[in-house]
Amino acid sequence: MNSLYRAIDFSKQSFHQKLRRRLSDKPLSEQLLATIRGVRQDNPRMSSRMMYKVILPNHVGRDKFEAFCFENGFRIEVKRSFHRTTNSLGVTRFDNLASTKKVTGVNQIWVSDITYYRIGEKFYYLTFILDLYSRFIVGYSVSKDLSTAQTTLPALRMAVKSRKDLEGLIIHSDGGGQYYHKEWLNLTRKHGMTNSMCDNVYENAHAERLNGTIKNDYLIPYGVDNYEELVAKTKKAINQYNYVRPHQSIGKRSPYQFEMALETKGRSSWITEAVTHKDRP
Repeated sequence: MNSLYRAIDFSKQSFHQKLRRRLSDKPLSEQLLATIRGVRQDNPRMSSRMMYKVILPNHVGRDKFEAFCFENGFRIEVKRSFHRTTNSLGVTRFDNLASTKKVTGVNQIWVSDITYYRIGEKFYYLTFILDLYSRFIVGYSVSKDLSTAQTTLPALRMAVKSRKDLEGLIIHSDGGGQYYHKEWLNLTRKHGMTNSMCDNVYENAHAERLNGTIKNDYLIPYGVDNYEELVAKTKKAINQYNYVRPHQSIGKRSPYQFEMALETKGRSSWITEAVTHKDRP
């Protein structure tokens, strides 16, 4: 190795210092990437320079921010690859199982995503888990940061507490680091779930649509001034979505009405008492 350091005109000490800096920057990069993805999802043609003005990251300058966007596929003109198997941090994705499985009942596929919600100059994060068959939001979280402990884990814990018969269920998401974190994988494995990931954000359409519905149809019209209100009004929005809002895809019924109709037909019970009656409007 010493000969390699000499060949590249780099001292061993300098090399390891640079490596430590890159490793320490990784959580910031993941958080910034998630925020950029959320802004671009809501504003498909927003340039990298304009996104910089919106996000105003305090740990990276404008030029470095633009370069980061380009490196991660956010140049507007770029043609997205549908065969990519790793994300920008070199992490292997799970296969996309949701695209090939036909859904015939509840607890077969859950889809999940993390989106941002901006209040003033602060960004907060919403995580949802949706049953693809019934459109029922089975779990969610509202958080001040993007750590796994504050986003996907509490949402999944809520979901598994409210449901049963989860063996073989596919949990589908994008390639965010929260969905391949060790604690997330331990929890999905414990309940017999299989992890699935899309190759790009456009292959998680149901979760993306849910993000937009909760934000644009509920939270923005409600008006949210602080984090505490965001927590309370997200809960209200989800109750309205699950128990009141009719969905065209399930016969113009609410997800709750649809699931109760399935039970009335004599199908085996998959819902615990907690989800059937808890927090109904």
